[in-house]
Amino acid sequence: MRKVVILGLGHTKFCFNSPKTGVEMLAEASVEAILDSNLNPRDIQSAYIGNVLGTFCEGQATVSQFACDDIGCLNIPAIRYEGACASGSIAVREAFMWVASGFYDVVLVGGVEKATAMGTSLATRTFCMGTDSKYEFGTGLTFPGFFALLTRLYATQYNLPLSRLKEQMALVSVQSHKYGMKNPHGQIKQEISVDEVLKSMPVCTPLNLHDCCPFSDGAAAAVLCSEEAARKISSKKPVYISGIGLATSGKMSSQYKYLPRLRARELAAQQSYQMTGFKPEDVDVCELHDCFSIASFIAAEGLGFFEPGKAGEAWEKGDADIGGKIPINISGGLKAKGHPIGATGVSQLYHITKQLRGEMEENGVQVDGARVGMIDTLGGDGCICNLILTTDGI
Repeated sequence: MRKVVILGLGHTKFCFNSPKTGVEMLAEASVEAILDSNLNPRDIQSAYIGNVLGTFCEGQATVSQFACDDIGCLNIPAIRYEGACASGSIAVREAFMWVASGFYDVVLVGGVEKATAMGTSLATRTFCMGTDSKYEFGTGLTFPGFFALLTRLYATQYNLPLSRLKEQMALVSVQSHKYGMKNPHGQIKQEISVDEVLKSMPVCTPLNLHDCCPFSDGAAAAVLCSEEAARKISSKKPVYISGIGLATSGKMSSQYKYLPRLRARELAAQQSYQMTGFKPEDVDVCELHDCFSIASFIAAEGLGFFEPGKAGEAWEKGDADIGGKIPINISGGLKAKGHPIGATGVSQLYHITKQLRGEMEENGVQVDGARVGMIDTLGGDGCICNLILTTDGI
């Protein structure tokens, strides 16, 4: 396989109730990525776009082909990918394989969602399409319900008093909001305290409002190309996609023997580690799927950064902060940056690439000496995509 470089990046602001359509947001991020690559739209050979709810929130299918046509990427293959919240990362993985195989040299990858137009009730219902419609949603379960159950199971499994676990989880939200303040694209610009998290409105006990990420509108995009093409096009410090992993599971109830761990995550991470020869301790910075505060603990442990049941202690010690063992979600994560589900994986790619390029200094969030970054995106009950990015193309 050929080495694949992330050449250019684009990102809209993540927000509530954007006045732009999904097609317009995707076009905006894509143009920025193409310009950042020193290319023009005619150089793009194919496009891979993550989008989940366009047909529901706007009555708009095929956002990929309309956005590509609007920006001048005429008549190219433009394909939409859907894997619930992992849709953007899955699109990146697919684009990577087409370039690595030698079939294409320069491609566009992106993701977009306009979820807030639906309002909370319909958005919650449509997000639940990532569950089993008969046996899970049909019994009244929503994703806040799932992660509330996982929180209780986590406390029981690892013999943690629920009150202490909630305080540890609150530290996730506090850290995310701290860094969200420094993200120019972030949705939530408000620092919070542990006490404010614990006293925020109950959503699904034991989860409170500040344990949950928001609904969001927004888009992100990147241009991927072969290493040979990158050398001819750009003098920027190259960042490579060096490892990919993808695994899936069935409905949550079918995973009961393994919970609160998610087997698909551990398998996907193992694939990306094996592809690069790296271990968890080699990763310098990570963007993981923190849709709920407990999800950060489950993900960080599943990726091998901390022992099962110990992630809360790691956040207490600052091990997940800049200067700690493994800086996590320095973008503000889904919690503060926002979570337009089709765009989330590509947004994670954007931020890890910026970190590895050393371009986050002006925002005050640069992880010094970062050479290896990891992306973790969870879709639905258990579709998990992991990517490892490097500065040396291992």
